[in-house]
Amino acid sequence: MTSDTYDKNEVTGMSAGAVAVLRYSAFTGDPAGGNPAGVVLDASALDDAAMLAIAAEVGYSETAFVTAGDASARRFRVRYFSPLAEVAFCGHATVALAVALAERLGAGDLLFDTPVGEIPVATAIDPADGTAHATLTSVPAHSRPATPSELDEALAALRWSVEDLDAALPPHVAFGGNEHLVLAAASRARLADLDYDFDGLADVMRRHSWTTVHLVWRESPYVFHARDPFPVGGVVEDPATGAAAAAFGGYLRALGLITAPSTIGIRQGEDMGRPSDLRIDVSAEDGRVRVTGGAVPIG
Repeated sequence: MTSDTYDKNEVTGMSAGAVAVLRYSAFTGDPAGGNPAGVVLDASALDDAAMLAIAAEVGYSETAFVTAGDASARRFRVRYFSPLAEVAFCGHATVALAVALAERLGAGDLLFDTPVGEIPVATAIDPADGTAHATLTSVPAHSRPATPSELDEALAALRWSVEDLDAALPPHVAFGGNEHLVLAAASRARLADLDYDFDGLADVMRRHSWTTVHLVWRESPYVFHARDPFPVGGVVEDPATGAAAAAFGGYLRALGLITAPSTIGIRQGEDMGRPSDLRIDVSAEDGRVRVTGGAVPIG
């Protein structure tokens, strides 16, 4: 397993010591696919500046930090940092952290106390090959139509037009721990051709407090392809975005497309060479969304 160490004296001014940073790729069984995340299992002595510095040095879209925990109760306090700022919730880093803990504590249920609330996570390890999976349960997800001004600003920064959108899947701002603008492309080719104004889209997202822009294309009622620009985190694109997947579940329910418990597959990362597979389970009765994926150590 690959890990990096950082001298606490170098990043925080505290007494010397080492902070181990594990590296996992989430929503994949292949280290060359999925979305890489940093995992710090003991961040109890780190302040905000230290965690941000480590996340920036790691360079992944997010790093998860366990700031307190009770291993016997399998309950942990978790914070997430991108290279530029703290993020209230991150799905792929949650899956990566859960798998790292399951490999050390054994499979079973975990509970993460995050800035958005309690996130239960169920973990399992396949006895045949030892691969681990995690299913997080989001906070209640919801969705609302995007305003005309929100849509106009986002389309301009993306260099898209209204004609590029699927009229059957209207633009929304969806929440599953944090907010994401959801835009559905009219074709797979439109989704594949992503060339946006990095600074311009970051400015739009900061004004509206969006964590990513969740771009999707509907292959079938139960299969979607997705891309997630993440300039506010200093990253051009996320290969797999669990928080956006949870928000997307709320979006589908708000549109009335979920009338019975349903499992939706989301394929992400294909166009950037890091294929990822996310599964969401959505119910019309339960506002929460369950997001499932595997994770593997990098290295």
